[in-house]
Amino acid sequence: MSTLAILHKLKLKRSSTKEKITQFYDEATEDYEFWSKDFNMHFGYYIPFKTSIFQRDSMLNEMNQQVFDRLQVSKQNSLIADLGCGIGGTIQYGLRKYPLLHIIGVTLSSFQVNEGNKRLEGKNGLILQENYCHTSFASSSLDGAYAMESFCHSGHSKQALQEAYRILKPNAKLVITDAFLKKDAEQLCIGSNYCYEQLCEGWSLNGLGSIKKVEHTLKQIGFRDIVIKDISYRVAPSVLHVPFAITKFIAQKLFKKSPIKPQSLKNLKGSLFALLSGLHTKSFGYYIITVKK
Repeated sequence: MSTLAILHKLKLKRSSTKEKITQFYDEATEDYEFWSKDFNMHFGYYIPFKTSIFQRDSMLNEMNQQVFDRLQVSKQNSLIADLGCGIGGTIQYGLRKYPLLHIIGVTLSSFQVNEGNKRLEGKNGLILQENYCHTSFASSSLDGAYAMESFCHSGHSKQALQEAYRILKPNAKLVITDAFLKKDAEQLCIGSNYCYEQLCEGWSLNGLGSIKKVEHTLKQIGFRDIVIKDISYRVAPSVLHVPFAITKFIAQKLFKKSPIKPQSLKNLKGSLFALLSGLHTKSFGYYIITVKK
């Protein structure tokens, strides 16, 4: 079979439905408490002498801070959306730091809605079971929005970006943190494409957008003041925690004689291939994108 035929075959396998994503997070969310006691469902941002390479949550929470710093909203009574909020780890962080903010998160997972809202009781936060491509927010109603490793579930689609544009007030900002392709998927070498295929399968991703195409789409939609920063080297120290976290997770399950659920195995697989993908520095990068409506 030719290289092009192999790549085409792999590409045809890349389909991630709403149901797959929902099932993944309904069943695998509890695994993230093992990754982060604060339920941060993302990688971290390392700053020498400020965060510790040995304390994962210090890096994960610094990524949260980087997002809030870039939103540049008033810390009193501003309304912010977390587009793909998970169980609300970043919402919790934002409300601890800025208790007068109002943050509404959206997720497809009913489990995340129920558990997340329990943790937000008495705070200015709420999680809704909605698709970030079709939210119930009124047009031009939000002071800011962010998407942390969530838009990849839609393949960084134009639909998701357009919805973010619709709900933001004029001059409000959208911040995206995520992994992106540095080239089109069809241009990936066999090794990079294999890692990409396994990553998407493990984490129920629709795919990763090409950073150049995403930039073009943002401009096409009408976003301005587009700032795209490659922060791969800042993220790398937290990614290096993956093999140690996986080993510890499996060891504890075996020690307790607890079965490992199929979705947990998929989650572990995705985490491993996130690490391996990071080694293909010419194909993958981790970026933080800030845009203004």
